Amino acid sequence: MSIGCRDLRVRAGHREVLHVDALDVADGSTLAVLGPNGAGKSTLLRALGLLLPPRRVTGEVLLDGRPATVDGMRSAVAAVLQRPILRRGTVAANVASGLRLRGAGRAGSLARVAPWLDALGVAHLAARDARTLSGGEAQRVSVARALAVGPRVLLLDEPFAALDAATRADLLADLRAVLDGRRTATVLVTHDRNEARALATRTALLVGGRVRGLGPTAEVLDRPVDEDTARLLGFTNLLPPDGDGPRRVARPEDCRAGPDPVAGAVRGTVRRVVGLGEVTRVDVDTAAGPVMCLHPGPAPAVPSPGGAAHVVASATRALGDGVDPVRPPASPAPGTGGSAGRVRSGRPR
Repeated sequence: MSIGCRDLRVRAGHREVLHVDALDVADGSTLAVLGPNGAGKSTLLRALGLLLPPRRVTGEVLLDGRPATVDGMRSAVAAVLQRPILRRGTVAANVASGLRLRGAGRAGSLARVAPWLDALGVAHLAARDARTLSGGEAQRVSVARALAVGPRVLLLDEPFAALDAATRADLLADLRAVLDGRRTATVLVTHDRNEARALATRTALLVGGRVRGLGPTAEVLDRPVDEDTARLLGFTNLLPPDGDGPRRVARPEDCRAGPDPVAGAVRGTVRRVVGLGEVTRVDVDTAAGPVMCLHPGPAPAVPSPGGAAHVVASATRALGDGVDPVRPPASPAPGTGGSAGRVRSGRPR
């Protein structure tokens, strides 16, 4: 099953906080919605799931190219939130609770969840009280519960944000292994481009409630289209253009500061040099703006603060040289136009 939207708008009071012209997630694929805090990522996810009050939303939400209904969404969709919500009872009972809500019997539900407990690495916790779990264990249980109902659409609202690095890496690998080969359309909301790279076939960049970039993940993450998306993608250094071309951007790890002028270097003044364990950060003020350089190892041979330095970037990107901000949407299925396609929002029971 696919999920998508057309001319989707969400208002908060008199202000429009989200406007997405078109978005499509095919069955068996994962779309990452990548954006900074306050970009409207969770709002988009809730709008796609018909979880917002109808008065706030206009536009179309589509399931398999046809207008979505609350009943259709309830039977097709499962969601995992940033903070897991577990019921009183055992881990196995919590994973089975989604099936029970869909009418499955107790014994049958418990039997059906066993493979998901194993796939998410929590089979050994099946009999434990769910309220005694760690944060990482609780999130694994939440993912298992969502997958156990066999969703055709999976909505993930920053499910890794509250986890430590090791737990996040393990859960990312487990989720990727589970999703591979399944015909589930998955939407992942995240502010971490590494999560997008690990899970998503396509990525949408959401800034200020608008999609600024959309396409294959590898292309989108490496081709910023403007200064906002450059910062989002880690290209935080703004460099002068080459001749009459567009401004160029670079990541700090691709920049080095040295005392000697070389071809293509940007001249500036060292503001500070800070050792950060495995790397040394050198901040240089240039005519184009502040530039951060991350040198591997101990402090490099750069002038002291106040001295002149020359910055060389080993890899840069030209702004505006990225993928198209929005690819043309697929034609809607026959009979989906007009008022019949308007969003009908409401929280599934």
